[in-house]
Formats: sequence, structure tokens, C-alpha cells
Amino acid sequence: MASLSLVATGDSFITRRLPGGADQQALAALIGAADARFTNFEVLTPGEDATPNAVSGGTWARAPDGVIADLRALGFNMVSLANNHTLDYLHAGMAATGRALDAHGMLHAGTGIHLADATRPRYLECPSARVALIAVTASFHETAAAGQQRPDMPGRPGVSMLRHTTTYILPPERLRALHELAEESGINTGHKLRVKEGFAPELEEGVMLFGGHRFRAGPAARVETTAKKQDVARIVAAIGEARRQADHVLVSLHAHEMRGATKSAPAAFVKDFSRACIDAGAHAVIGHGPHVLRGIEIHQGRPIFYSLGNFIFHNETVPSLPSDFYEKFDLGLTENVADAIDKRSAGNTRGFATDPWAWKSVIARWRWQDGALAGLELVPVELGFGQPRARRGTPRLSADPAILRHLAELSAPYGTRIDIGDGIGRVILG
Repeated sequence: MASLSLVATGDSFITRRLPGGADQQALAALIGAADARFTNFEVLTPGEDATPNAVSGGTWARAPDGVIADLRALGFNMVSLANNHTLDYLHAGMAATGRALDAHGMLHAGTGIHLADATRPRYLECPSARVALIAVTASFHETAAAGQQRPDMPGRPGVSMLRHTTTYILPPERLRALHELAEESGINTGHKLRVKEGFAPELEEGVMLFGGHRFRAGPAARVETTAKKQDVARIVAAIGEARRQADHVLVSLHAHEMRGATKSAPAAFVKDFSRACIDAGAHAVIGHGPHVLRGIEIHQGRPIFYSLGNFIFHNETVPSLPSDFYEKFDLGLTENVADAIDKRSAGNTRGFATDPWAWKSVIARWRWQDGALAGLELVPVELGFGQPRARRGTPRLSADPAILRHLAELSAPYGTRIDIGDGIGRVILG
């Protein structure tokens, strides 16, 4: 492999056909110039008669099959299907989406008929290299997790998951007060009974629960997040296979989890896991999920994109929603999708409609030359912040210098410097 060019974007939450025109032609020219071209496919194409799940990733994400053709026309040739919407329409919806992607010749990773299948690398044959894609999600409902095969029991369809634990650290005196409150309120009674009857394991020494949340003592208040060792080992093993079977290995990570109350800051376990992937042989980790940009780190000479934000964001124009969504907002059978979205957003006065960074992102393009990262550029994109619902969410190239400056600020804590010129950000390497 002498040279390989790659392009990646964040979330493509695409629920309607793209309109075409000069903006999309410009995007297609940029994306299509690369060998491997990735986006996160954060919707399902489950078919008209699909049954909705009782839970969703927030919005029941569905779209017509034709959106896959639109992504192909933009140039994409590989997607992740592992995210928090994968089971919005149950296992049948996930399977139908996989078949639709196959029919359109779109390589996809991160789901399968059991856990081993969901974890395994998928391979893209490029003229200059064979590229492996491994996809995993840290954000998922527990029922979406794929199940492992056993000699005496079949596995379960679902996503390749990265589970994690969150532990809240409190000073000893505050932890004692919380313990007293738990005893007075009886909030842990159910858990104690499950432990007593053998349906839940004992907690580790020094850890207590309060309403299902883990706490332990420490010198100062903080939050500790740790990825589950079994999941990290499973994914690292997949990387080990892929780096021997392919020239280049990409890991897609969908993770909403954040540090504190700042969506642009990834949780500690996200950083630890991403670095572990690079250490295991991955050539890049492509993050997405929080619907905003996060910083870029160059670890061992290889890029970690903690989040590339939104590339397409049509979450307000889904064609239909189940009754569960309407009931959550006290709406009945006479209301429609527009009523439901209006109620959730309080007439566009809260939620994503009010966050400019949900509608501004970048396309990352980089080149691998003779076994090393030879260049990494960031091209700004905007999705129509402030426009009416029908006009926002579809990307176009942007001349707004604030996007690149913002990403440079987010990347600086990782020691990453971005030179901005001619409307493009260039990561300074070496």
C-alpha cells in the first residue's frame, strides 16, 4: 500500500431524499475523490409495515430506502450501523436495513445475527488497499446488545456494544450522608432483596448504590467512567484480526457519553477506549454520537476524531412516529408528526433547533502514505441553523471560519494544532 486517501463524516440522520443541486455536487466531488468514504448511518429503512420498538434512541429513526442511493451518490462506500437507533424497529427493522444497504452495495459494520457477527470486521476492496471497518456503540438500550453464541443456546441479533460503568466519587462525609438518606428512604430495598435472592451480585467492597447509581468514597467529588473489560478485549481482538487481514483498519465509535455537562467533552472511558484501539493497531478511530463536534487527537501518529458532529440531520422530519412518542408529550390520535415535533421542541425554543453547533461540522479527509499519516484536512460544513425545519439538516460546504476555530479550540487540550487557511483546517503533524 503506497497511498490511501480517506474521508469521514459524523452522523447521517437522513430521513428524506436529498434535493440535488450544486451544493451536493460540490460535496460529492470532495467525498468521491477519496478511496474509503465513511459516514454513520443513524436511521433505519425498515419498510412501511415495520413494527416500532417500545423504546427508541430518542426519535424513532426511519427513512425510505432511497436515502441509501443518495448517500451513494454523495460518494460514501462504507457506514456504521451500530448506534442508539439500531433497534428502533426491532430486529426485523435492523435486518431489513442491512439488506437494503447490501442491495445498494454499501459496506456496513456493527450489527449481526449474534455478537461475534456484529463485532467482526467488514472489508472494503480499494484499488490501493484493503480497508477494514469495525463498528461499535457505547450508547444503546440494553435490549439492543447482540448476544454471544453458546454451545447450548443461540446468540441474539443486535449491535456490537461497548458497555461501561459510571461511579460517582464523594468525600467520605458526603458518602455517609448519602448512606443515611438511602436507609431512611428505602431507595435500595429492591436491590438488597435481589442480592438476597441471588438475582443480583454483591457490590464491590467500598461501593454503594443510590437509586441504581454507584458511589464510593474519594478525596474529592468527581465522576469515574470505565469501559467493560470484556468488551474492550473483544473489540481489540477484532482489530488484531483486521490488521492481519487488511492494509488499513478503521474503528467507528458511537458515543453520546460526555464529561460533566459539556457535550463537546467525551467521557473518560471514550478516550481510554479510543487510545486502546490505536494501540492495538487501528489506523483511525472515527467518533460520532453527541451531535456536536469534539476535539481531534493524534495518538501514536494516528487520528482519533472524538466526534465529527452531524453531517445530515433530518431528525425533525421523520415520516411517522409510534404512539409511544405522542403519549410522552400528552398528545392523542388526532395529532400528527409536526405536532409532536413542535411539542418536543416547544415551538423551536429548546433542543437541537436552538443549538448552533448541532448544525455546523466538518468533513475529515486524510492521506496515508508509505505507512504513515501524510496529511489531515478538515473542511467545514453547515446544515442551515436558523432555517425553517424543512430547510435545515441538509449539508453544504461552508465558508464560516468560526467552525474551524471552534474545532481548533476543542483539539488543543489533546496537543493537536490546526492551521487554518483558504477555508480549510490542516492538522500540523510531527
